[in-house]
Amino acid sequence: MSELHEEKYYPISQLCQLAGIARSAYYKWLKWKPSKKELENRKLAKEIKKKYDSKKGAIGYRQIRIQLNRKFKRTYSRKRYYRLMKALGIKAVIKKKRPTYVKATEAHVAENILNRKFVAKKPNQKWCTDITELRYGNRKKAYLSAIIDIYDHSIVSWELGHSNNNPLVMDTIKKAIRKNPGVRPLLHSDRGFQYTSYDYKKLEATYKFTKSMSRVGRCLDNQPIEHFWGTFKEEKFYQESYKNFEDLKKSVRSYMRYYNNYRYSEALNELSPNEFRKQAA
Repeated sequence: MSELHEEKYYPISQLCQLAGIARSAYYKWLKWKPSKKELENRKLAKEIKKKYDSKKGAIGYRQIRIQLNRKFKRTYSRKRYYRLMKALGIKAVIKKKRPTYVKATEAHVAENILNRKFVAKKPNQKWCTDITELRYGNRKKAYLSAIIDIYDHSIVSWELGHSNNNPLVMDTIKKAIRKNPGVRPLLHSDRGFQYTSYDYKKLEATYKFTKSMSRVGRCLDNQPIEHFWGTFKEEKFYQESYKNFEDLKKSVRSYMRYYNNYRYSEALNELSPNEFRKQAA
């Protein structure tokens, strides 16, 4: 209306009549100035959209709140971020994982000692490990093995390989022990053939860790690492395409660095896993 009045010289009274509003309402709008809070929300909304776009939608209001509050040294609430994201019409992109069940071998099966007690009093007390399949190029397969510490949700070690085999798992464990010499954690896994193999049994004897295994078909028994796979795939893997194995490995390495050092969690008092770990030290 304002543009039509200024550019075409249409009378305000006629424009208000066509729009079905009172002249007083138009003049009230004309004199309206945004409040300090409104200006703050506009600025925050721009930063939210910027952060959302940089992650290709693979980030929710909780993670955006922690990252932006830290960046601008603010204490804006979760509700405020939720409302602004809703007003912007954006929300986290989530792809649901289809459950898969692997038949267990019977070579060296262990009891479920962890028993879904996903709390640890100190670092390197309880670890969970697993393997996930990743695709790149022309439907080629790669396999990512990782160990997560239940105490701070940090990724202790990881290995990416072309084959889903025993060396992939053994190398992951050896790397974790080298980083934390002398530790003897409870190491929980599923009943995949690598974890029930003779090589795994031999590694258990060498490093003196205590093994624990999920029950058949109970993926929630290994929830910490399963949750991490979902987070990694939503925030990184599904957002990119990889021409070759080297591109995939570079992307995994980048995410692991980000996750351990810069992905803040409400469960860790809004700290990253490594920040929380340093507090314990």
